[in-house]
Amino acid sequence: MGNYKPSANQEDIIAQIEANRSKSQEIMKRLKKSAGLYLILLLPVLYFGIWHYWPMYGVQIAFKDFLPGLGIWGSPWVGFEHFERFFNAYYFERLIRNTLAISFYGLVVGVPLPIILALMLNEMRSKKLRNVVQTISYAPHFISVVVIVGMLLFFISPTSGVVNGVIEMFGGQSVDFLADPDNFWHLFTWSGIWQSIGWSSLIYTAAMAGVPPEQYEAAYIDGAGKFRRIWHITLPGIRPTIVILAILAVGGVMSVGFEKVLLMQIGSNLETSEVISTYMYKSGILNAQYSFSAAVGLFNNIINFILLIVVNQIARKVGETSLW
Repeated sequence: MGNYKPSANQEDIIAQIEANRSKSQEIMKRLKKSAGLYLILLLPVLYFGIWHYWPMYGVQIAFKDFLPGLGIWGSPWVGFEHFERFFNAYYFERLIRNTLAISFYGLVVGVPLPIILALMLNEMRSKKLRNVVQTISYAPHFISVVVIVGMLLFFISPTSGVVNGVIEMFGGQSVDFLADPDNFWHLFTWSGIWQSIGWSSLIYTAAMAGVPPEQYEAAYIDGAGKFRRIWHITLPGIRPTIVILAILAVGGVMSVGFEKVLLMQIGSNLETSEVISTYMYKSGILNAQYSFSAAVGLFNNIINFILLIVVNQIARKVGETSLW
């Protein structure tokens, strides 16, 4: 027994076991060393797991005729019946048109304006003035949507609104801006821009702070003016930030928040104000059509997911900047 020597195969197995053991010990050592960080990370992981991933179990009701008494598993399977009903509905085109129009309107206006504001703030020489302007611009971000709509109605009300008061002062007639369907997209988008432009510009301002000052000094010595320095140094320096935020914005193009739309909706502007999110709310919560509403929501999220992947791929091929 004392002269026994393991074969080459056995030696390889033993070496592999030892390697795995040392690797496990190394992993455990790293875990213990970073235990505090993993503990902090545990809370957001639990949050997303409980509130975002676990509810995905209920997505199957989009393919069933869900009855609360029977539960999710007991409800009868109907396949794509709810999707077909939605696609064939007379209001389908209107919902898609309104959702895309409001979203793309917000993108066209909402992506460049925060960049322009950040560039203006970055060029201010007075630090005190810059801080005051920045504070005033991002303060509306902390106002609730309900208050924002209330302020909007205060200004445009046909009976007591400030805007109509000015119009009547100059001999004009009062205008019910919200009742006109043609005004809804403009009111929704520009009030949203006013609320979010300052907060969005903070990200670009932070990105500009990372541009090396030596580049500006070299450009100044070479005789480049202010606008040339912005075009050739500042904008290329924050291009990755612009691309990432644009990709995220396009990825949520079908997700027009229903709270503000619902608060601004009245019977006379439904033609341009009814979007997928408000229709889901009305059909699912108010009319108790749970399966149908789930099917509409699933369709909405799939479109968002596809758009996110497509835009990310395009951005990676064109500018080599992407989410993944």
